[in-house]
Amino acid sequence: MFFIFKKDSFLTEENELPNSLNASKRLRQNKKVRLHNKSIKSTVRTSIKAFDKAVFTHDKTAAEQAYTSFVKLIDTAAGKGIYHKNTAARKKSRLHKVLVNMK
Repeated sequence: MFFIFKKDSFLTEENELPNSLNASKRLRQNKKVRLHNKSIKSTVRTSIKAFDKAVFTHDKTAAEQAYTSFVKLIDTAAGKGIYHKNTAARKKSRLHKVLVNMK
C-alpha cells in the first residue's frame, strides 16, 4: 500500500511537538516565513508563465514587458534570500536567451 503525501504535509503543527516556549514560537515564525516565501515564488512562476504565453503567441513587445517584470521580481526575491543568486541568474539567462531568439 502506497501513501501519497503533499509536499508540506509532514510540516504540520500536529507532527511537531516543541519542548519549550522558544521552540513553539520558532515553529510559528517558520510557518509564517514559509508561507510568505511560497507566495513570492508563486508570483515569480506566474510571471514566467506570462512570458511563455507571450513567446508562444509571438508577441515580442508583450514578451519584453513580461521579461522586465520577471527580472524585477526575481532580483527582489534573490536579494531577500528566497532564491540563491546563481539560481536567479540562471533563470534570467534562460528566459533572455528565448527572448533574443524570438523572430
